[in-house]
Amino acid sequence: MIALCVGAAGLMLGGCQSSSLDAKSLGLTELAYPHLELGQFAGHKPSDFPVHGIDVSKYQGEIDWDAVRDGGIAFAYLKATEGGDRLDEKFNDNWRAAKAAGVPRGAYHFWYHCRPGIEQAAWFIRNVPKDRSALPPVIDVEWTPFSPTCTKRPAREDLIREVTAMADKLEAHYGQRPILYIPIDVHRDRMVGAFPRHEVWARAVADHPDNVYENRAFRFWQYTEKGTVPGISGGVDKNAFAGSRSDWAAWLKHHQGS
Repeated sequence: MIALCVGAAGLMLGGCQSSSLDAKSLGLTELAYPHLELGQFAGHKPSDFPVHGIDVSKYQGEIDWDAVRDGGIAFAYLKATEGGDRLDEKFNDNWRAAKAAGVPRGAYHFWYHCRPGIEQAAWFIRNVPKDRSALPPVIDVEWTPFSPTCTKRPAREDLIREVTAMADKLEAHYGQRPILYIPIDVHRDRMVGAFPRHEVWARAVADHPDNVYENRAFRFWQYTEKGTVPGISGGVDKNAFAGSRSDWAAWLKHHQGS
């Protein structure tokens, strides 16, 4: 569980557009899953972690999901949507095929800084089925300096407000609190101390997340973008779950309601 020491004064942020920024909406009064304290797994390198998964998009092409499963992959996150009008062209195929192969899977949304969070939530909901067996949705918040349409870097209060709006809408619809994928630079620039109720997926390909993220426990660790997995041609992002195999079973049971 993510449990941070955060000063309330540092989170009393300005005005509102999509949702309020009071203590409740920022998660200062409630932890996400207090009975699943899994955020402090004592692993120092990826091989110390027993549960590994992947995240994929159209760039992985055709995937043999049976081979992925047989290769020891425990979970997969599939790119679904981007902004308010883009759907990954392989999402529907991967969504169906991963489930058929018995690979626990969830969907992720790539954040677009030039569209309100509530509109991005509506687009995700339009395209991602409500499936009780699915993993919690993920909001992937990255800077986009090479985007042809939006290189904006909103102020902290604006970014937190809009991501909160999307996260709240997804939680209300799917019954699962979204996980936030936050790279080191976005975390450092805008997210330190924010979203204590949400589980975080960290990206750190050169070091352990604890060494590069300030005051942030993590649920998932993306440790390489060049992983090799049976059933997938070329490199793929690989991720470790921050916990033991029994922790993983408990986390999966909690989220899948089984």
